[in-house]
Amino acid sequence: MVGSVDVWGTVDSSMNGAGVGGCLIKELVHHHGEREKIVPGRDMHTVSFEITEPDLDDEVTGEREAFMASVLSKYKKSLTEKTKFHLGYPYNLDFDYDALCQLQHFSINNLGDPFIESNYGVHSRQFEVGVLDWFARLWELDKNQYWGYITNCGTEGNLHGILVGREVFPDGILYASREIDCHDFKSKLLSNKDKPAIVNVNIGTTVKGAVDDLDLVINKLQEAGFSHDRFYIHCDGALFGLMLPFVKRAPKVSFKKAIGSVSVSGHKFFGCPMPCGVLITRLEHVKVLSRNVEYLASRDATIMGSRNGHAPLFLWYTLNRKGYRGFRKEVQKCLRNAHYFKDRLVHAGIGAMLNELSSTVVFERPHDEEFVRKWQLACQGNIAHVVVMPNVTIHKLDGFLDELVQKRDAWFGEGKSQPPCIASDVGIHNCLCALHR
Repeated sequence: MVGSVDVWGTVDSSMNGAGVGGCLIKELVHHHGEREKIVPGRDMHTVSFEITEPDLDDEVTGEREAFMASVLSKYKKSLTEKTKFHLGYPYNLDFDYDALCQLQHFSINNLGDPFIESNYGVHSRQFEVGVLDWFARLWELDKNQYWGYITNCGTEGNLHGILVGREVFPDGILYASREIDCHDFKSKLLSNKDKPAIVNVNIGTTVKGAVDDLDLVINKLQEAGFSHDRFYIHCDGALFGLMLPFVKRAPKVSFKKAIGSVSVSGHKFFGCPMPCGVLITRLEHVKVLSRNVEYLASRDATIMGSRNGHAPLFLWYTLNRKGYRGFRKEVQKCLRNAHYFKDRLVHAGIGAMLNELSSTVVFERPHDEEFVRKWQLACQGNIAHVVVMPNVTIHKLDGFLDELVQKRDAWFGEGKSQPPCIASDVGIHNCLCALHR
């Protein structure tokens, strides 16, 4: 809970893009400190599979079918190999959806509002609403008081949540931060007391897995003189919004508190094989967004309109197979393995941090970018992280650490160089550099 809060001024419809004018330029930091500029659309390192027109005799010879089968076979082998070394991103790769293969022959599109039928009949709304009911119960909102839909990704849920906040408070101020400093947050609120507050709360930050204190955020709003009818809170649950309810003594994300919406990703902890998410909000709020769509003979309050009708099937299937008890067991396993991995890192002399309630283990960024790419580590500055998901076993963690320790001997042996200081990222007590060891 450190770092200042960003105040984005009045939230208006122009806030739809990631960049403002020109081209977006990012910087890649190499282990030796140099920065390489990456211009999206120009630095393309991915090999492409060319598409060519079929020859006239392809149907007779079958050469094209054989060629495509060969490409797909090699691609499957590549995916299998990459999956073995997947550690840095929060995706649960432990799933089996063979029972749903029979439905892949249908173009299933959940057009418009999940709760209102349209003229398009090839949909999975009955499964979608079943999934939404489950999440409404999880977050303690009565069936007749919620609205929601299965999104195409977690970010869409965040966009929708903030959009609803803007529609409820058109002149509202949006408050957002990577790591909220609640004292700074209160001072910002006091500086803008004449405007309603729209607040984004992180339930698990991307890099460090930190969880904002929702109760403290609400308390600061009240201390600053904001009544419940003058603020809107969206909870970005992404990964940990699905794990937190199954952690003992963890703070609750609940609509019994003064929140407006919650969104989570379905392809992370749940293990849906395609990007998707879930957005739940209060029915009273979404009415300002809903519009009639004559083309569909329905209404719509979603962002995308057309939505993947297969995603609800995968979510419905895994919810029925595992249930609350199954998810609780998987969460406990993830947390237990994360603590094991963090302790092994520290025992090996590697600076590391594990936030309470999290399965994201942060540690020194490896010195070799080839090693980073092999294990698909997510890095930021001098730190990297491993996200311990249900498919990440002790055996995989041991294999990674054994290789890392071996590599470190080559990188730092005989005083060649020193491990980076990560005190500014994880705190002095978690840093094991030469200065803080």
